[in-house]
Amino acid sequence: MVYAMKIFLAGINKGVMENMKLFLAESGGMWKAYFEKHNFIDAYILQSFFYADDFTEKSIIPKVKDFMLDSGAFTFMQNSHGKEINWEEYIEKYADFINRNNIDKFFELDIDSVVGYDEVKNLRFRLEKLTGKKTIPVWHKNRGYGEFERMCAEYPYVAIGGIVSKEIKPQHYKIFPQMIKTAHKHGAKIHGLGFTSLTGLPKYHFDSVDSTSWTLGNRIGAVYYFDGATMKRKDPPKGKRLASTKEVALFNYTEWIKFQKYAETHL
Repeated sequence: MVYAMKIFLAGINKGVMENMKLFLAESGGMWKAYFEKHNFIDAYILQSFFYADDFTEKSIIPKVKDFMLDSGAFTFMQNSHGKEINWEEYIEKYADFINRNNIDKFFELDIDSVVGYDEVKNLRFRLEKLTGKKTIPVWHKNRGYGEFERMCAEYPYVAIGGIVSKEIKPQHYKIFPQMIKTAHKHGAKIHGLGFTSLTGLPKYHFDSVDSTSWTLGNRIGAVYYFDGATMKRKDPPKGKRLASTKEVALFNYTEWIKFQKYAETHL
């Protein structure tokens, strides 16, 4: 069986494998600024709970092809300015949002480096009790490979974290085929959090990944286009600015949707 990746623009049955989904990820600001009238019906989208609002609930979740919700825990901590955080209260709000919007794919609070893995498991248990659903546990290196095996045996969907933070560096990517094989051996799907390597996507057959690369148009003026097999990037001439960031954002979004569809059938 060939496993293809889905990228999210970020009820699960164990043992059902699909092609790759590429989820497009974004905080929410661009969605509201440029996509108010856009139909998200063809999109796979991942968003952080920290940025989720009425627009997320009314204009994105009901319309997308598939949706993933990140806990937003680290962003929340960064914006707490050193204040003590009541994680039980946070979990209750997170669970309420999940229940209110009938979300099936949501990640645990993988804050091992802050509260320790034992507390992460307690928070995971609490979240699952409040939602009546299994979360997507996020494996980090500190948990050890044995814990990854247990996650795959117990959960229908697992994720690899630490890619964006460079906890897992490019030279470590060679472990991905083994981890993907382990997940599939147990009938679990596997998500690469923030895995956006265009050369790596065809090599490592995750069931899903998420990317913020499509937002580079707004950040550095880059234009992406789908060449029929992968995404190509064209940076603006030196000293030049974009005439319309909105037009570039919409163009890049449209081209990445094309890549999403390609990933579903070819990766």
